Amino acid sequence: MSSQVHLEMLKKINTEKGFIAALDQSSGSIQHALRLYGISERQYSGEEEMYTKVHKMNTRIMTSEAFSGDRILGAILFENTLDREIEGLASPDYLWQTKKIVPFLKVDIGLEAEHNGVQLMRPIGGLNDLLDKAVGKNIFGSKMRSFIRLANCSGIHIIVAQQFAIGARILAKGLVPIIEPEIDIHSPEKGAAELILREELLLQLDAIPDSQQVILKLSLPNITGFYNKLIAHPRVLKVVALSGGYSREKANRLLSENTDMVASFSRAFSEELFDLMSHDEFESTINESIDSIYQASNQ
Repeated sequence: MSSQVHLEMLKKINTEKGFIAALDQSSGSIQHALRLYGISERQYSGEEEMYTKVHKMNTRIMTSEAFSGDRILGAILFENTLDREIEGLASPDYLWQTKKIVPFLKVDIGLEAEHNGVQLMRPIGGLNDLLDKAVGKNIFGSKMRSFIRLANCSGIHIIVAQQFAIGARILAKGLVPIIEPEIDIHSPEKGAAELILREELLLQLDAIPDSQQVILKLSLPNITGFYNKLIAHPRVLKVVALSGGYSREKANRLLSENTDMVASFSRAFSEELFDLMSHDEFESTINESIDSIYQASNQ
């Protein structure tokens, strides 16, 4: 990627209105995503056919007239999408050149078993090679997710330290990391976990060199404006919200109450999109989804 294109993408994320669409299904969640879309396991055989089905689904979303840079800032892809084309262009190039949507790449490969109330990321073998591949494919940034179930100080400290250690490797490649320590929206200790997480994030952000920034992807907080300190931090390019299992209606309502957070929804974004919809039905439904999330992101 040229430095000029990188600066154009950076400017878009930093200054324009919109949200980030998450199309980064992991190997463990693709079957679930396809079922929600109306495609059962009986309709494909083996991993390659499964990936082809999900790429067809994501292609239908990304080629939709409603899916454009007018309301969408970026889109998070997973590695298999990176290796495929859309309308004759590599997927990241299609997003930027055709839609003016900034491409991101999911780099984590799933979670460890729960310990100290959290699930760390599994070791990411070949991360350097994947990041080099991302740079070569004109990816702007990358995303990695870990999971917090309980307000355990030790667990949350370790999970944030892991995120920022990998984030430093991503920054060293010239990419912008999306740091995603998700908190379980059903946790009985969600509010307490948010307090610990916020302080751990501030400590790690303070240690980032002046010339670098990260994006934070967080569960919508119990208290409105709870993450304003993070939003205002000079090392934070953007704070985006995951839907975390909320319906789109509820996620949008909570998001609209948190000024300056914008959406990075996955399931809530693709809610009510189905394989057997006609072209007009699909276009109408995705346009309504995009518009509702855009409005909630820009209150």
